[in-house]
Amino acid sequence: MDKERSAKLKSLPKVDQVLAMPMIAAYSGPAPRETVVDAVRDAIDGMRKAVLGGEDIEVSAQRAAELALAKLTRSEVRSLRRVINGTGVILHTNLGRARLSESATEVISSVAMGYSTLEYDVEEGKRGSRHDHINKLICAITGAEDAIAVNNNAAATLLVLSAICFRTEVLVSRGELVEIGGAFRIPDIMRISGATLKEIGTTNKTHLYDYERHINENTGAILKVHTSNYRITGFTEDVSCRDLVKLAHDNGLPMIYDIGSGLMVDLKGYGLDEPVVPQAIKDGADLVLFSGDKLLGGPQAGIIAGRKCFIDAMKKHPLARVMRLDKMTLAGLEETFRQYRDPAQAMKNIPVLQMITAPSDDIKYKAQRFALKLAQENPLVADFSVVKGIGRVGGGSAPMLNIDTWAVAVSPREITVDEMASKLRHWSVPVICHIQDGLVLLDMRTVTDDELSTLAKAVSDVLR
Repeated sequence: MDKERSAKLKSLPKVDQVLAMPMIAAYSGPAPRETVVDAVRDAIDGMRKAVLGGEDIEVSAQRAAELALAKLTRSEVRSLRRVINGTGVILHTNLGRARLSESATEVISSVAMGYSTLEYDVEEGKRGSRHDHINKLICAITGAEDAIAVNNNAAATLLVLSAICFRTEVLVSRGELVEIGGAFRIPDIMRISGATLKEIGTTNKTHLYDYERHINENTGAILKVHTSNYRITGFTEDVSCRDLVKLAHDNGLPMIYDIGSGLMVDLKGYGLDEPVVPQAIKDGADLVLFSGDKLLGGPQAGIIAGRKCFIDAMKKHPLARVMRLDKMTLAGLEETFRQYRDPAQAMKNIPVLQMITAPSDDIKYKAQRFALKLAQENPLVADFSVVKGIGRVGGGSAPMLNIDTWAVAVSPREITVDEMASKLRHWSVPVICHIQDGLVLLDMRTVTDDELSTLAKAVSDVLR
């Protein structure tokens, strides 16, 4: 070992020396001593390894204190935290999908901060059921006889197949054997549930007679799956919910419709051609399954609405307890459904619906005002402009729908666009943007008005 390296090893500071440094002493007040000591030891150990590895580093109590403080600061940052979505993807799966309404978050906070009526019947003064908080509300809105909610739509599918179709064949079109994020596949769920998949028709064409030919004494149900995250176009044909209902009922079978996206109001006027839950119930589907955190605009959940006899069977199934919702999710889901008692109120108050239906001209005006604000506050470090873009619903919903949107385009002068995007992600409130044509784009459709001041500060900080 050379003399310089040996000298550096000998000069490594002691733990007590680093703990006595002012910046560490100041931090030791609010933080547990063990946490601070561990950070200091890690810093000194890191120095030792760097020196042994031949790195030319500064070895001092001051530098060790700086390294320890950096680690302590990082440890205080929560892993799950709020971000600003500047991507233009409304139901961004990686960013938590649906943004909840203000009233839903208030109700969740109220329920979380105290005891609640989760499984208590106030009227009778005895034990109640957590299902009772939302099933009547869902039925009033969808027209179903009964309803149950579990922790996501994949769980809903598994519960339905396990409770209703165990050891029977379930007919599904080959064009509807979907896979969603996380490698969730309909055939895999079938196998786990104890039901047997019976593939019908071809990938691009399935006719009513394909189902008719395969109905036998082992058939337990007909399952229609909405292809919410892809579309097969061209020479195609499928069978409507209404026609499958008639066929199923003529043969004494239940018809199950996995809609997935959970749209409650008709948005065809906005280009959103997705199945609507109340219409599926009206068409006679025995069970309709959908997500809570997609087009419904609520928290993550899987809702099953339909005939009471089937819902009762699911409530008694062992998986119902495994998949049951917690009090906070139930509170958010109840408040979200309450908004739909008045569809006009839902369109106004539920952020997902607001973002989808916001006029393009309104988004453009917001982008222009924000770009002007940024230009005034940062005149020498970047150029700002407004560009037209294409937004997406996202979250495995409406894959073919392009939504006109507008973004503020930033061309930084002193750092690269990649550096700016990285700095925005690492800001105190992470900002998620995208890069296109050498510009950092901040899409205004998914940035709310109350986030603009925070976003402006983030941009100014990283540019300077």
